[in-house]
Amino acid sequence: MDGGAEVFEVFTPRQNAVLESALRLLVEGGDRALTTAGIARAANCSKESLYKWFGDRDGVLAAVVGYQASKVRVLGPGEMPGSLSSFRDHLTRFADDLLAVLSGEASLALNRLAIGQASRADAKLGHLVLERGRRMIELRAGALLETGRRRGFLAYDDADEAYRALYGLVIGDFHVRQLLGDKLSSQEKDFKASARVAIGQFFKLYGTGATAHSTNARS
Repeated sequence: MDGGAEVFEVFTPRQNAVLESALRLLVEGGDRALTTAGIARAANCSKESLYKWFGDRDGVLAAVVGYQASKVRVLGPGEMPGSLSSFRDHLTRFADDLLAVLSGEASLALNRLAIGQASRADAKLGHLVLERGRRMIELRAGALLETGRRRGFLAYDDADEAYRALYGLVIGDFHVRQLLGDKLSSQEKDFKASARVAIGQFFKLYGTGATAHSTNARS
């Protein structure tokens, strides 16, 4: 895992409102509804502003994916936690956000659309979802894990393996089930509780002696 300088693009409040309108169009009408003219009408802005901010329709789509992924909150390089308690809290918040965002109608619509287009030669959305969505989340979460390793909270040799374990423990099979139309139970919708359980399991796999007492106390 590369801990490079790539981060989520930061949009203005007005741009965020436009991207929210684009997400609503996508959820309600699918790919065909996502035109620059339709987005401009829904967001009450000019097409000229859209082109200035995001470029063409593909640029809007890339911005939508990046904006949606940015809702999974991960600390920036200058904000990393110094204590075990703070580190664990931030890791749990990441897991909670990831569950909430992936289960939302907008993310499900984006992923279903990307899957539906995957066999097309000109398909771009799947690449965007991977590179502007999942990859950006992975890079920032990886930086958080690396902070935990440097400060003695975690121990691992392979950063990619550690992140895949974290992601698998948090997500399990629930996202695939939702993409196929399955409904989550009321217990499964308690994302905060699921996040705490997943992070507890992650610490059992990768926690150090310094974290053993905290992990056992919270389990």
